[in-house]
Amino acid sequence: MNTNKGTSEMDPEEAEHFRKLSGKWWDYNGVFKPLHSMNILRVPFIRDALFPFSTSTSESRPLEGINILDVGCGGGLLSEPLARLGANVTGIDLVSENIKAAAAHANKDNTLKEHLTYRHCSVNDLLAEKSGHYDAVVMSEVIEHITNKNDIVQPCCALLKDRGSIFITTISKTILSQILAVYAVEYIFNIVPRGTHDWNKFIQPEKMKNILKLSKFLL
Repeated sequence: MNTNKGTSEMDPEEAEHFRKLSGKWWDYNGVFKPLHSMNILRVPFIRDALFPFSTSTSESRPLEGINILDVGCGGGLLSEPLARLGANVTGIDLVSENIKAAAAHANKDNTLKEHLTYRHCSVNDLLAEKSGHYDAVVMSEVIEHITNKNDIVQPCCALLKDRGSIFITTISKTILSQILAVYAVEYIFNIVPRGTHDWNKFIQPEKMKNILKLSKFLL
């Protein structure tokens, strides 16, 4: 398991918030329970979308030969299951404590060693050495924590091979999401800590599409 230190461009308050939670990533019933639950949908969706581009003949490892970058990987909740499907996964995060937590958990499974690498760096750090390298970039539940979304989307697109795929999941910016994803989840039911989400950073699908188009990504 490789863990390299990189630079950080994350909003200081966001970085500090997730730094405090870094020891809780693999508590299935803790604050990250919603992300664990989302894997039921996220993993099969990514698997099925990338399988046609794989050369694998293995039913249990259908993504063999596919290079995936997991941006904002946190504790590796999505990186690990994708690596178990045979993909070569690089998980990066701007919070060093998250990378340490991810690597510590992955080290418990020897089958992951050849397929999973974690690095403490930004997408721009990686761009200098991995431009056009990845078959897919995954950015799941990350973009809503980034203020300048162009600054992360553009290098992500540049890291892709020609005809590569990008998977972005996030909370749409609507009045309903402000009520449910912020007020209800954080202040009424206390499912996640207060301050986890800033509704002003949420984005509407059309605006997300425009950012991708500006990065010359074909939708």
